Amino acid sequence: MPASPNPCGPALADWSGRQLPAPRCVAIAYSAGADSTALLLAAQSRWPGRVHAIHIHHGLQAAADQFEQQARAFCAAHDVALTVLRVNAAAAPGQSPEDAARRARYEALARKGRDLEADAVLLGHHADDQAETVLLALSRGSGLPGLSGMAESFVRHGMAFGRPLLPLRAVALRQWLDAEGLTYVEDPSNADPRLTRNRIRHVLSPAWEAGFPGYQEALARAARHAAQAQALLDELAAADLATVGEPPAIAALQALARGRQGNALRMWLKRCAGHAPSEAQLSELLDQIAACTTRGHRLQIRVSAGTVQRAGERLQYLPPI
Repeated sequence: MPASPNPCGPALADWSGRQLPAPRCVAIAYSAGADSTALLLAAQSRWPGRVHAIHIHHGLQAAADQFEQQARAFCAAHDVALTVLRVNAAAAPGQSPEDAARRARYEALARKGRDLEADAVLLGHHADDQAETVLLALSRGSGLPGLSGMAESFVRHGMAFGRPLLPLRAVALRQWLDAEGLTYVEDPSNADPRLTRNRIRHVLSPAWEAGFPGYQEALARAARHAAQAQALLDELAAADLATVGEPPAIAALQALARGRQGNALRMWLKRCAGHAPSEAQLSELLDQIAACTTRGHRLQIRVSAGTVQRAGERLQYLPPI
């Protein structure tokens, strides 16, 4: 057994005390890398006999078989139940490899989590991952949803997910694992400069660290502030949609200030289309709504893969055929 305390223990205890006080079963997304290894051991220590590891084999690189072998050997040595799932993570036309792998991974984790009747699937994302997420959002000119970073708890595909390690730095996890002689794999794709997150990790993050030591904590704090602000905007959007209706009545929308119109329309379109409109799409839609002052005025604009148009006195979203 480890001689020194696992740094994940206090963070896991704090998170579970707020989010998961008495779980029957907890699933761990276990890649066999450092972060998920430290999380898996902390979870097994906290909930012995109630932890199930899920390893996703993406099949995208030769090292994937090595990852699976490490996962099987480590779980056997530490008496942790393990399921290995193979997924098709090939990218569709126009889709990034990162996004394709992420979507396939979450779908598989959620499906297995439901099969296990797990109370949650826990992920090993930490403070460095959160900082990279915020930097990525800044580089893309994202709004508050992007700047909010990764949520500590969320639901996807009908399954609850949690990120209890967000307060921790990656170096603390690795130092503990190395000091204890615990094995984990290094993903060679983490050095691939073609991946956006790797360029942030290896070029941008070191520059920020040199100029602003400990910037990760500051970005995590900024992400929490952004998330709080977004939650208030969501409450306002829900209240405004209750007033203007779904689908929204054009005249009722026009009675709102432009900023509130946009806020309400983002929520409505996200519910209809599954995606919020781009800044350019939303601006054009708001301009068309403002110009819609006569009964025969037409309104039509492409949003996401569908179309928003006028249907009598209301807006209508038509999904792609």
